[in-house]
Amino acid sequence: MLDKPLLINGEWRAPAGSRSAGVHNPATGDVIAQLALCERADLDAALEAAQQGFETWRRTTAIERAKILHRAAALVRERAETMAQLMSREQGKPIAEARGEANAAAEHIEWHAEEGRRAYGRVIPARVPGARQVVLREPVGPVAAFTPWNFPINQLVRKVSAALASGCSIIAKPPEEAPSACIALARAFQDAGLPPGVLGIVFGPAAEVSEHLIASPIIRKISFTGSVPVGKKLGAMAAAGVKRATMELGGHAPYIVAKDADVDAAVKLGLMLKYRNAGQVCAAPTRFYIEEDVYDAFRSGFVAGARAIKVGDGLSDGVQMGPLTHARRLDAMARFVDDAVSHGARLECGGKRVGNSGYFFEPTVLSDVPEDAAVMNDEPFGPLAALVLVSSVDEAIRRSNRLPFGLAAFGFTRSLATADRFSTELEAGMVSINHFGLAAAETPFGGLKESGYGSEGGSETLDAYLTTKFVSHIGL
Repeated sequence: MLDKPLLINGEWRAPAGSRSAGVHNPATGDVIAQLALCERADLDAALEAAQQGFETWRRTTAIERAKILHRAAALVRERAETMAQLMSREQGKPIAEARGEANAAAEHIEWHAEEGRRAYGRVIPARVPGARQVVLREPVGPVAAFTPWNFPINQLVRKVSAALASGCSIIAKPPEEAPSACIALARAFQDAGLPPGVLGIVFGPAAEVSEHLIASPIIRKISFTGSVPVGKKLGAMAAAGVKRATMELGGHAPYIVAKDADVDAAVKLGLMLKYRNAGQVCAAPTRFYIEEDVYDAFRSGFVAGARAIKVGDGLSDGVQMGPLTHARRLDAMARFVDDAVSHGARLECGGKRVGNSGYFFEPTVLSDVPEDAAVMNDEPFGPLAALVLVSSVDEAIRRSNRLPFGLAAFGFTRSLATADRFSTELEAGMVSINHFGLAAAETPFGGLKESGYGSEGGSETLDAYLTTKFVSHIGL
């Protein structure tokens, strides 16, 4: 029983009420814990603590904040295996992927610790003799963050680290589906010496928690990672209060293979990107646009690779793809497959649930998928790849840009000219060519169009958490 999951004013406490939600192991479908959920009184307490924590943390020097963040990173490294085991058990991803996510969290904390020491202002040459004009960058205030279940630690650590490095306090609502690793991450920050109220953790009904936190005058900024429809609602709520928002929303990424590409390399990377975390990745490709000259070679290699993927419990040896996190995703995958086939697509492999227990679905490949099939327009968020033959790079780019999404895009080519076209013409916040170059701590992560706005990571990571204040004085 997760009966004290709320971190409020530096203490782990039970909620004021008796509500709870079951935490499932997606490999079996069994309920493995009950997570206590917060009440409005708990949210009010968290808000009050965040305001007080902010007054303390904003006055803590950047060097002292960095020291605490570095200690937190060291603790995360020490506890990474425990976090990985918890994540794999509750979310389902293979343990190797979970270990990578847990260890990468330490890098994100360290990166933000150092960026916080470089949140520079500037001096502007004054027009008036004797005047001094400076630009200050100050923390915006308490932050409310909402993170998804597909990468429980990865998404939480980005928001918490950016807020703390900037001098902001933060209340985070991690996913109820995979709470334990998130609680372990928060404990690392707390054990590193974070003052009370600087970091708060709450769990509860998503709409109830988001509406209450965003409406509060204490909250000055929100950060959300999740679906486009929910992001639009939260963005509108933030706008009503003229509050800053960072939105990292759905992607439906295209994957272009030009006729001069290294087909074997394109197949290998495409399989990894599509089926890691059972396809439950906002930047995962689904729409594979392959030029005619290499279409058959890519298709045969990709289908063979998909058939060879070992599916099973993420904690079992040798498993390459775990279950979907939700039972409802099984029905969603089946609907996408049936719809595509009814529109004329060919089912190359997969397309069915695996077994009768747990939420497993076969790695699935559809070929010759028409543009009006649902999977070409709605992000499946699962282990389903749609292969499409195109006559040219022009067609591939045009069809890639057709949707209102623009998070990530991938391209394979040996031509510098074609690579330049991918770089400049693909409408995505992140473009990776001939390899996977996304999501490192030192690189910005964010999208265009309906995939959101704002970046997490890279030198841009603190921008949304800092205000710009201009000060001009004379005679002092």
